[in-house]
Amino acid sequence: MGAEDKISNKAEELGGKVKEGAGRLTDDERLEAEGRADQGKSHLKQAGEKLKDSAGKVKDAFKD
Repeated sequence: MGAEDKISNKAEELGGKVKEGAGRLTDDERLEAEGRADQGKSHLKQAGEKLKDSAGKVKDAFKD
């Protein structure tokens, strides 16, 4: 997982938390749901990147 990807995914997650909080404060259920969705997308991306990293490490372990 590249550093740029990590930063981008973390920024998306934080943006989702801000949206969710703003939705709660304003009683805007749609904004709150958008925030949760943004966080969910970010977590899925992070999991996918971790899986790719792990697969690369396993691949490298069998090269020797």
